[in-house]
Amino acid sequence: MASIHNDIPLNASARDVWDAVRDFGALHERLVPGFVTACTLDGEVRVVTFANGSVAREVLVDCDDARQRLVYAINNERLEHYSASVQVIAEGEAKSRLVWIIDMLPNELAAYVQGQTKEAVIAMHKAFPSAA
Repeated sequence: MASIHNDIPLNASARDVWDAVRDFGALHERLVPGFVTACTLDGEVRVVTFANGSVAREVLVDCDDARQRLVYAINNERLEHYSASVQVIAEGEAKSRLVWIIDMLPNELAAYVQGQTKEAVIAMHKAFPSAA
């Protein structure tokens, strides 16, 4: 099973970053604008449209405010398994880290998913620009 780890420093408080992460239906507006172009909620599922035109149905597994951790999964015909967790960790009052871990099968799609996460990280940095 492929495991993709992203440890992303952000120039924003953990409170602000967590508020954006936990807003499950506003991914395209608050966390990764531009990388995600549309996001609609269908119960506990968000239907995400990416800038490259692909669409995914992401199921909310858990949203833990105390740990500032959100877990979601994707089930579709291309992926045998896809589970991801996003956790926000404070690093002082004005900085934080977002730890995003994806476990997935088949392994052959890992390079594509890793490339997509790099694009998402760029969008996150734009969503939380440095105050300097």
